[in-house]
Amino acid sequence: MAIANRARRGGSAGSSAMARKSIPHSNTRTPTRSPGGRQSRGGKTTPRTPAMRASTRATDSPGRKRRAPNGIKALREIRMYQKSTDMLIAKLPFARVVREIAQDYVSDYTHSGTPTGLRWQSSAILALQEASEAFLVHLFEDANLCALHAKRVTIMQKDIQLARRIRGQWGGLG
Repeated sequence: MAIANRARRGGSAGSSAMARKSIPHSNTRTPTRSPGGRQSRGGKTTPRTPAMRASTRATDSPGRKRRAPNGIKALREIRMYQKSTDMLIAKLPFARVVREIAQDYVSDYTHSGTPTGLRWQSSAILALQEASEAFLVHLFEDANLCALHAKRVTIMQKDIQLARRIRGQWGGLG
């Protein structure tokens, strides 16, 4: 079999025997490919610690970043937002929306005919934002429970509608 392989590569049986004598007999096996795509080491492996594996992973392909498994980034964001007490909605866009909605409920002119607008205390807008965010977070929690009950992990519009319907008039149906 070895002679057939050498003949296929173009060498003769006599020349390969001569070449074999000049090579020292240390473990000179060429690595073979395993079905998984990794090269075998000929049975010689060194015990590796997790730290060694992590360091070799980082140096295996210097130009490429490793991708995190699916869902890891989402779980990291969830933990971050659960730890923080900051507002989830930016303050200025929320204030603009509040002013725009309130403008629809106010007449544009006073009795004397001069144009008027509403003036807002910053604490009033902050209180509205706190209440709005608390309402939305609670609504999404209930909608998530509805989705989990349906054996899904994705919230859909029907989950939010069901959560509002179960809550009733004082829970958000208005």
